[in-house]
Amino acid sequence: MRASMRSNRSRDTKPELALRRAVHAKGMRYRVAVRPLPGVRRTADLVFTRLKIAVFLDGCFWHGCPVHHTKPAANASYWSEKVRRNRERDAEIDRLLEKEGWLSIRVWEHEDAKAAAELIGAAVETRRGGPHRAGDGMHASSRDDATA
Repeated sequence: MRASMRSNRSRDTKPELALRRAVHAKGMRYRVAVRPLPGVRRTADLVFTRLKIAVFLDGCFWHGCPVHHTKPAANASYWSEKVRRNRERDAEIDRLLEKEGWLSIRVWEHEDAKAAAELIGAAVETRRGGPHRAGDGMHASSRDDATA
C-alpha cells in the first residue's frame, strides 16, 4: 500500500494543470504549491499571496467527493478513516486561513477548469475591490458535510 500511495502525484496532476492554464489564460498570476500560513504544514495548489486567496484542488477519491467518491472493497475501514481525516484537515485549514484573513477556495478535480477559473477570477476581483457580480460564491461546488 505504501508504494501505491507514494506513486500518487501530489502536484502537477492533469486537473491541476488544466486549472492553472485556465486561471493563467484569464490573466491572473499566482504562486504554485505554497504554504499560505508559514507555520502550518498545508500546501495550497494556487496562492494569490497579496490578496490572501488560497485555492485547493481536491481529488474526488482522497477528499470524499459526494458525487464521485467510491469506497474500495479492500481495506474499507482504513480508506474510510483516511478520507474522514482528510476532510477534517480540509475543514481545519479552511478555519485557520479564515482566522488569518485568507479566503479558501475548494475545487473538485472533476469540475470544469474554465468554470473554476471564473469563480477564482470573481474572488480575485472582489479582493482587489473591483466589480462583484451577484451570485458569485466562493466555492466551486457545495461540500457535503457528511463524512464519506
